Amino acid sequence: QVRLVESGGGEVQTGGSLRLSCAASINFFSITTANWYRQAPGKQRELVARRTEEGYTNYADSVRGRFTISRNVDRNTVYLQMNDLRPEDTAVYYCNADLFDGDYGTGYRLGNWGQGVQVTVSS
Repeated sequence: QVRLVESGGGEVQTGGSLRLSCAASINFFSITTANWYRQAPGKQRELVARRTEEGYTNYADSVRGRFTISRNVDRNTVYLQMNDLRPEDTAVYYCNADLFDGDYGTGYRLGNWGQGVQVTVSS
């Protein structure tokens, strides 16, 4: 069963940078539309960034200008480059994506969430 594997979390100081990765676990699946969410303790999960198959991107107001979502050339990994991190960015980050099944030649939408990765920004 295909899943998305998040990596790249960690702890940084205010103003630091991290790059999160989200990779499809089966190599013949490619990522089309990709989304990064985050959930801080006691708060609702929120959409941080989105990239469509056509290459359009959308960002939450709180991260626009600091975060960048992208996809690799092989189309199997999406990234979230996070710069100028702030304590309020501290959260568990999750990726979710629509996938293309290269075996059947059809689209596939994941209905489950991974465990996410912890991002902690210290003052």
